[in-house]
Amino acid sequence: MMNSPSVAQLKVKIFADGADLKAIRDAYANPLVKGFTTNPTLMRNAGVEDYKSFALEVLKVVPDRHVSFEVFADDLPTMEDQAREIASWGPNVYVKIPVTNSKGEFTGPILASLSRAGVRVNVTAVFTLEQVGRIAEALAEQTASVVSVFAGRIADTGRDPVPHMAEAAKILQRRPKAELLWASPREPLNIFQADDVGCHIITVTSDQLKKLALTGKDLDEYSRETVAMFYKDAVASAYTIPLAPKRAAS
Repeated sequence: MMNSPSVAQLKVKIFADGADLKAIRDAYANPLVKGFTTNPTLMRNAGVEDYKSFALEVLKVVPDRHVSFEVFADDLPTMEDQAREIASWGPNVYVKIPVTNSKGEFTGPILASLSRAGVRVNVTAVFTLEQVGRIAEALAEQTASVVSVFAGRIADTGRDPVPHMAEAAKILQRRPKAELLWASPREPLNIFQADDVGCHIITVTSDQLKKLALTGKDLDEYSRETVAMFYKDAVASAYTIPLAPKRAAS
């Protein structure tokens, strides 16, 4: 018998990931959603034209939960300047800093400087356990932070992200104020996997959030509903299969 999961028993915090203001408003009304994240790619795809204006609008919608906004400079000094500006936009803001710039230069020096200054960073685009260890060394112990490991993209390479994330959680134990975030999940199952391995946060899209309503659904009922869907669509399409006449018994 397959165990039935329960959303009510989850310890991992669910963050909504996106850049659509309507979706953000809808997610804010959902008590399951404890925070929000976005990035320049999501913002561009959503048609955002003014970065700061959009961010301030989001903070009006979400005044009291974690919101992460990302820097977009590619040199460390400008990244740090942008981070300090973004952090000034609201008391609930975390600043997303990529683990390296596009040239592969580790951002550890500015992670250390910012977190020592009390800026809460969300270190993003993290893939390897070596990166997790270097980030842990750079972060100030006294400042809250997030480390976003892209488990979904790791899975895209054919690697199992579950033991990888479990090991990342162990590494971050040396920084009790650093939270491990399971980024880029591919399906609602990942929420329960993230919970099992000790992740503090998982980001989800609007579609994945809607699918949580299926959690624990009776599988026999789901099977019948699926069969009924196939039948309904076949009838609506007016498909026919001409059958050969049956031979008379000799």
